[in-house]
Amino acid sequence: MKSVLKISDAVVRRLPIYLRFLNELAKNNVLTVSSHDLGQKLDLNPAQIRKDLAYFGEFGKKGIGYDVLFLIEKIRQILKLDRHIAVALVGAGNLGRALCNYNAFLKDTMKIVAVFDASADKVGSNINNLPVEPMEALDSSVKENDIRIGIITVPSHEAQNVANMFVDAGIDAILNFAPINIKVPSHIRVHNADFTTELQSLAYFLD
Repeated sequence: MKSVLKISDAVVRRLPIYLRFLNELAKNNVLTVSSHDLGQKLDLNPAQIRKDLAYFGEFGKKGIGYDVLFLIEKIRQILKLDRHIAVALVGAGNLGRALCNYNAFLKDTMKIVAVFDASADKVGSNINNLPVEPMEALDSSVKENDIRIGIITVPSHEAQNVANMFVDAGIDAILNFAPINIKVPSHIRVHNADFTTELQSLAYFLD
């Protein structure tokens, strides 16, 4: 049986960086780009860029570089952004509202389609044309809308309970903004976005 190549997290996390820059090139009608140019603009080693992309196929041509539109299409396919991915968000506070209003979600196939909150004061309100639903509706909404990713923007003491609800509803991945490490089954992918930790680590590098 042919073994499946294991792609490191670091490689996967660099792909959206390449995609963002390629999209900018496309907006400026740039047709081709070399790994050297990509490396200079992104402050990355061109050899690393070539190696990252080579995990998924041969996309470049020697002496020419990469066709920008073709590479955009291929990276979107690799990241599964060529299909609709429904996202649910729990926590309709300031951060949750900001994420719902973030226009990047409106321009892509990955969109927040449902928002939930435990506060009676917030349930029934609208954020970017999305009604804030009660937590009791989460399970049925995840199933009805085929929601694959959940975002947690609640206080830390509520985060684990929300994660449990997402898992029970059948979610596949979670983006956690709460400053706490949540525990989920091994088949659930979790990425943490902790502003406090990032700011504190930045402080180390100050003069």
